[in-house]
Amino acid sequence: MPSADRPRLVLLAAVLGAASALTLAGCSSTTPGTPDPSTGSGASAVDITMTSGGSGDQCAASTTTVAAGPVTFTVQNTSATGIIEFELLQDQRIIGEKENLAPGLAPVSFTVTLDGGKYQLYCPGAQKEFTDFTVTGKAAAAGSSDTAALLAEGAKGYAGYVSARLSDLLDGSKKLQAAIDAGDIAQAKTVYAGTRQFYEKVESDVAGFVKPGSSPTDNAGNLDYLVDMRASNLDPAVGWHGFHAIERDLWKNGRITDDTKKLAAELVENVTTLTDLSKDLTFKPEDLANGAAGLLEEVQSNKISGEEEAYSHIDLVDLASNVEGARQAFAYLEPGLKKINASLTENITKQFQNVDRVLAAYRDANALGGYVTYDEATKKAAANTISQAVQALQDPLSQIAQKVATAS
Repeated sequence: MPSADRPRLVLLAAVLGAASALTLAGCSSTTPGTPDPSTGSGASAVDITMTSGGSGDQCAASTTTVAAGPVTFTVQNTSATGIIEFELLQDQRIIGEKENLAPGLAPVSFTVTLDGGKYQLYCPGAQKEFTDFTVTGKAAAAGSSDTAALLAEGAKGYAGYVSARLSDLLDGSKKLQAAIDAGDIAQAKTVYAGTRQFYEKVESDVAGFVKPGSSPTDNAGNLDYLVDMRASNLDPAVGWHGFHAIERDLWKNGRITDDTKKLAAELVENVTTLTDLSKDLTFKPEDLANGAAGLLEEVQSNKISGEEEAYSHIDLVDLASNVEGARQAFAYLEPGLKKINASLTENITKQFQNVDRVLAAYRDANALGGYVTYDEATKKAAANTISQAVQALQDPLSQIAQKVATAS
């Protein structure tokens, strides 16, 4: 989700940046910018450390030069209260990022394959927000082994999955508009609950697009903002749009107004634009891995707290959709992953099954979206159990981005 306190740098429509990925491994102890032998991979290691100081919050990189190829960025906020995000940029495009970097949390990482060129490390809120970052040489071509071929085939297949979910999202958005135009609140609530899930399944893959002709630094053209912004994180210069503004009208206000109808029409327009811009998406295997881990990070940062669906309280529907999106990304990588590390692949499969078992306790076929309402009582009873199960999945899943990026 975009931050409301600064302009959002977003991915240009022609380029797909690596999505957020979460790992709880400690900071690398290797020589900065060199391949990390402890992982048996060929990825260079860059540590980003955020600290507080007398002159302001600092954001320091262990190195500002690496060789082209897979690079793992490990980010830790030890004490900086004014920095909650890190981004790797090239020409204002987000190539990789980490959000929700509260002080004292465990290190988090993402792995991307970089070609030679000039980049920037961006820590909004730091005394020095931008640091130049150089990648030398040229990244090697994708491997031609059976493993690399399986991973590439999986990435291609996953693009079809994303396209299908966006088609479902557009179809559902049109049905939501029809129910709202008809003034049918009950039907609109049902369609809302059934449609939101499609965005949650692929959000990490499409959250960087902007409307054609819009500035990449303005939330007014940021499609993720316009489709999915929450009340807790609004840009006052742009105002509220999308699903959650409609949610407010249906559940909190309990009525459909002319403004609600405008919001529904605008949602269809923006989802149509997003679908059109996403038609030619292609992925690298590490994009799938980063995106899967990013969806689980969404669970831990927004869904568990009940922040996402503040009025409808169908957070468990969103949460289950995040998990399902992560599962699909993993499933498309699984044939290649089995050749890289069969035991890790088996562990991830078991942890997905465990999350399914935990969530099954909260299913309700008669409830909107098929899950019980995530009210305060349910949250108190369920949040810790669900979070622990997701964390147990998140830990091994966070390891696969580096492994698939360095597969040959």
